[in-house]
Amino acid sequence: MGILDNVLRGRRDDADLGKGLWRRAHDRFQRGLDRYHQVLEGVEDDELYAELVVMADALSALLPRVRAVCAKCQRLAPSDDFDVPGDLADVHRALSKAGNALATTAEAAAMLSLAVGPVPVGALSVQRRAATVLEHVELAEQLAGLRAAG
Repeated sequence: MGILDNVLRGRRDDADLGKGLWRRAHDRFQRGLDRYHQVLEGVEDDELYAELVVMADALSALLPRVRAVCAKCQRLAPSDDFDVPGDLADVHRALSKAGNALATTAEAAAMLSLAVGPVPVGALSVQRRAATVLEHVELAEQLAGLRAAG
């Protein structure tokens, strides 16, 4: 990706996500996803890698959904600072929890990749954390009105 592509993407992000709260929530999720992929690159065990790559794909599929929530919230409550609008506080909380859960998912994957010998339960701890990420993204979508409840 060239410099021009980066500039254009930055402008599109500014237009869609603003420069404040919603951009920060999106970028935090993106950084967590990048970190997970960095961890994945260092996994040497083929079996563990195969398990973790399936989760990487599922987590990557959440990024456009997070972007859609953040873009909708930016349209509803434009933000160029970090003040959380009261009527969208629950959406922001769900996005923050999704970002935090993604960071702990990457951390769990890193710890698992450092394990010595066979891991008896496989990537179960990573799977549980990845499921939590999905739950928080789904809640944010529901609260933002992008998905039907239930």
